[in-house]
Amino acid sequence: MLAQTRFFGEVDIDEDKILTFENGIIGFEDMKRWTIMYDIDNGSGGLISWFQSLDFAGLALPIISPYSVVEKYEPIVEDELLKPLGEFKDEELLTFLTITIPHEDPSKTTANFRAPLLINPNNCKGVQIIVNNENYPIKFSIYDSVLKMKAGKNK
Repeated sequence: MLAQTRFFGEVDIDEDKILTFENGIIGFEDMKRWTIMYDIDNGSGGLISWFQSLDFAGLALPIISPYSVVEKYEPIVEDELLKPLGEFKDEELLTFLTITIPHEDPSKTTANFRAPLLINPNNCKGVQIIVNNENYPIKFSIYDSVLKMKAGKNK
């Protein structure tokens, strides 16, 4: 499928890379079809990806794996919220966090640990949920955490 994207122009997306979020995502409930785009060539090292809407080319959100930020991420989730994903094993789920990168100071980048994107790679279905863990913030400063995680992996 040829798709217009916000940052990459027109891109050919394989059908098996199209993610369906039946309920959309928070703030964009009408946007049901998404894909994840990687900009490794731009020096991000693959940490930050783009959650690109296939329903509206102008909508792309930066995302990151929580495991690039913290070693342990164990959100408490009601089983009912996971029904749109179909059948899966817990270890199969892909988890991403939306991030906010302030243009004036990228070192103040934050990740939303309270509303992860969960994706079942077996059927390409996804859902965004609100987790019950009170200790996971909506705005978690990730700059220092990512630097520490990268330094630990380079040892």
